[in-house]
Amino acid sequence: MSSENAAGAARSAGRRITEQLTGEALRATTGRDWDEWFALLDGWGATGRTHAEIARHLVEEHQVPGWHAQSVTVGYEQERGMRQVGQSSSGDWQASVSKMVNASAAAVIDAFADGSIRRRWLPEPGFRIRTQRPAKSLTADWDGGASRISVYLTIKGDGRIQVGLGHTHLPDAEAVAASKAFWKERLAALKRLLETP
Repeated sequence: MSSENAAGAARSAGRRITEQLTGEALRATTGRDWDEWFALLDGWGATGRTHAEIARHLVEEHQVPGWHAQSVTVGYEQERGMRQVGQSSSGDWQASVSKMVNASAAAVIDAFADGSIRRRWLPEPGFRIRTQRPAKSLTADWDGGASRISVYLTIKGDGRIQVGLGHTHLPDAEAVAASKAFWKERLAALKRLLETP
C-alpha cells in the first residue's frame, strides 16, 4: 500500500483523538490544552519513549488522571507519527464500535453465543467463542482465528444496553475501516433482531 493510500485508509478508520477531545475540554480537566501538552512532552523527549513511559510520566509528574493521561499520550503519539488512528501502542491494528440496544444483557450475549440466533444477524467466517461471561461479555476468534472480537456490555440506567465491540489483530488501516463499517452494519442488524417483537 502506498503512503498516500495508507494515510487515506487511516483517516477513514476514524478521527484522531485531538479531533474528538477539544483543547478547551482538555484544559478544563488537565490544566493544559493539546499544544501545551505536546510542547511539554517534546521537551521531555517523549518521541523516544514508550506509551507506558509517557502515560506514567503524565500521571506521576503532572498528576494527570489515568483516563486523561492515556488520551494525552495517544493524542501525542498520533500527532508525532508514532501511531496511526486505529493502531495500538504495540502496533496492532484494531477497530471499535458501539450500539445502544433495548434488550436484556442476557439476550445480547445469547445473540452472539447461540449459533442459531447468531446466524440470523451475523455471517460466520470462522467464529469460535473463546470466553463467555453470561450477560456481561464474550470474546471470540474471527475469520478462523486471524483476528479476535471482544464484546462488552454496559447497562444504562434507562434499561438499555450499550454493546461495545472491539476487533483486534487486524492487518492494516484499510482493515480497520472495513471492520468499523462491517460491525456498524451488523450491530444495527442485531438491534433490529432484538427489538422486533
